[in-house]
Amino acid sequence: MNKKKIQSDETKKRIADATKMLFVQKGYKATSIEDIVGATGSSKGNIYYHFKSKEGLFLYLINEWDQEWEHQWKEKESQYKNVTDKLYGVAEQMVLEDLNHPLTKAADEFFNNEEKASDVEERITEMVNGHLTFYQNLIQQGVDSGEFKDSDVKGLSIIFESLTMGLSQMSRKLNQKEALKLYQSAINVFLYGIAKEQK
Repeated sequence: MNKKKIQSDETKKRIADATKMLFVQKGYKATSIEDIVGATGSSKGNIYYHFKSKEGLFLYLINEWDQEWEHQWKEKESQYKNVTDKLYGVAEQMVLEDLNHPLTKAADEFFNNEEKASDVEERITEMVNGHLTFYQNLIQQGVDSGEFKDSDVKGLSIIFESLTMGLSQMSRKLNQKEALKLYQSAINVFLYGIAKEQK
């Protein structure tokens, strides 16, 4: 990697880290480009050069969050003895990490904002497809191990993503213990439909 690229990546990271605190404190909508300029000491041109828009900058932070989540998951995945336990583990990580993440409130505002540029929509679609691939792989493991019925794995991954997205919205006002119980109940319902009958 050449020196210019390293410097560019470092600048990008510095801008993103400083802006993250703004989004946490003020929310997505209330944070303006002028706020970002003030917090980062970068010019508007420099911010637009690295991220194209405020939306692009926020998506960069969401992508970092996704990568942190995957890293945490990989570190503990091996502690689960089967795929059923892994699904409960995913639910637990969602409650403990996602519902308490500093960017959760700003992310709700961002994703509920109807107007998005086409390149932003494309990046959101890529992110969702990454989640679906993760769930497909997990469910396929369960099919391959004989835990789950041989089903439409792709369709089930969409159902699981929809289930967890809906749960994250509906459990915002619950305490951690209540949210965890709700997620576990949802996994029970999901598994009831795909678990292979034991003989």
